[in-house]
Amino acid sequence: MADPLQTGIIGTGGWGTHIAEQFHEHSDAEVVALADVSSESRTRAGETLEVSPSHQYENHRSMLEREGLDAVQISSPHEFHHEQTIAALEEGVHVFCEKPLTPGLERACDLARRVEESDRVLMVGYQRHVNPAYVAIRETIAAGDLEPKLVTAELTQDWVETVADSWRMDPDLSGGGQLYDSGSHLLDAVIWLLDDVPTRVSAEMAFHDEPPVDVQAALSVRFERGTVANITVSGDSPDVTERIAVRGDGGRCLLEGSGWTDRNVTITDSSGDVRRSVAAGLSSYDKVDAFVESVRIGTEPPATATDALRATALTEAAYDSARRGERVSVEPN
Repeated sequence: MADPLQTGIIGTGGWGTHIAEQFHEHSDAEVVALADVSSESRTRAGETLEVSPSHQYENHRSMLEREGLDAVQISSPHEFHHEQTIAALEEGVHVFCEKPLTPGLERACDLARRVEESDRVLMVGYQRHVNPAYVAIRETIAAGDLEPKLVTAELTQDWVETVADSWRMDPDLSGGGQLYDSGSHLLDAVIWLLDDVPTRVSAEMAFHDEPPVDVQAALSVRFERGTVANITVSGDSPDVTERIAVRGDGGRCLLEGSGWTDRNVTITDSSGDVRRSVAAGLSSYDKVDAFVESVRIGTEPPATATDALRATALTEAAYDSARRGERVSVEPN
């Protein structure tokens, strides 16, 4: 049996430690070091993950240089992802990066290129790529059983209250507002389910506080093969819901869920008869499992830098459209 994957953690806030616990509990991985600028956060995470102070670092580069790691988890504020991912790849370390891969189209293109030229695995934390309900929709479309014409997708949550007073409300650290945070999951999911490239978008947004961050976004997106998608993200709603409907020649796929766990999809044919029904829990454990497996057997991970680049391109174009008040092209396409 191979030795456990020696894993370092960059970013030990609440969510970072939550994901790190899954590496800590994994039979084929071991958390051996961590890095965070906050000594309080390092200490708290060190106790949870059983990492001694001698393996805790203020600077991630020091950890990468000294620890002989196989992999890192990057769960720091979004604006740091680009530099930290490059540092890890240059040390020959596999990377599990929480979404988004990075804000900024130029930086996302740079990381996608670096990963393509590297022999290291980089996986982005889009767990919908390994959830059976979402996979069922993608398989239906890929098999040609449904030719998508129209997608309607919605994600709601009380994001404003949940992340109040955190770095997520600071665009200098987050890259934007809710669309670059939990909204990124929905944009990525629509693009990945269709396995298509967004080419144009028109977006309306509502903003909160100073500096302003987006908390409501409505996007109308055109894809390369002609599908039109209406995507709505609300960060000022009383409950968490997610709904994606794909309609077209051959029938319909309808995914629904409430909270951050259960997701259910019903796939019907053109007559309305149920072809397939899948219920599956939405769990971050699955994406950690998938990353470790990809490293172990040397395969492409389920959520790649190219996937993340498409989501970043659409996000950046949506912000541009909202600022300019007009429909814009999505680059690259």
